[in-house]
Order: sequence, then structure tokens, then C-alpha cells
Amino acid sequence: MMTTTILKKHASETLTAIKALKVFTATGKRKSSIARVILSPGEGKMLINGRSTENYFPREILRYILQQPLSVTGTENQFDIKANITGGGVSSQADALKYGIAKALLSINPDYRKPLKTAGFLTRDSRIVERKKYGRHKARRRPQYSKR
Repeated sequence: MMTTTILKKHASETLTAIKALKVFTATGKRKSSIARVILSPGEGKMLINGRSTENYFPREILRYILQQPLSVTGTENQFDIKANITGGGVSSQADALKYGIAKALLSINPDYRKPLKTAGFLTRDSRIVERKKYGRHKARRRPQYSKR
């Protein structure tokens, strides 16, 4: 509870410093998805590939994932977010965007590192699809064994 009040104080102080720099960029990755994020001071609007979040991410849980770094730092309606996302599926794109937003918030204010790190938003999920090997059907699936 104490950290949220401290963060809100820091958020109001850093908002004046933010207006001098205008935009902050970061890149988030997850599986084969790449999200390029641009944060700028604003009212909290989000544009993803030129579309609104409700249009791009139809599921409510995916929109909730995007808001997590902003709610942890207490900066929900302070920044406009523009993002270009390529590759992967909808879920991995949401996770890549969440990671990119967290990295951009960290470049705005280094004091956000502790709450973002404890929430696990600054750790890249490095799990990717294992490559197919020759002589196998998939990465590990072998051909059926024939005794005779």
C-alpha cells in the first residue's frame, strides 16, 4: 500500500519531466511475436496496428494483460500507446506488447523497476518452438515402431 502512494507521487513528478522528452520506445518479444511500442504523454489511448484494443484483441483477458504494467505503476491514463505487432498468435502478441510496455515504462522512470520486477513483467519468456529434426515427424515425435 505504501509503495503505491510513493509511486503516485513519483508519477506526478515524472509527468513534468516526460513532457520534455515526448516519446519513449521499447521492443517486446514472445515466441515469434515482436511488438514495437511507442509511449507518449496523453489520456490513455491505445492503438495497435492502427486499430483500437477492443477491435484488435476481442477477448477481455487479453486487454487485461495489456493494462497490467500500467496498473502496477499507477500510470493508467497518463500515456498514449501506439504499437506495431508482427508474427505469432493473438495471445503471444498480447504478452509481447505487455513486455514492451513494461520496458518503455522503465525507460520513463527507473523507480518503476521494483514493482514491475516483482510482478514479473520485466522477464522475457524465452520459450520458443523446438525445431523439427530429420527422421522424425515433428520435433520429438518418432515414426511408429514396427517389430517385424
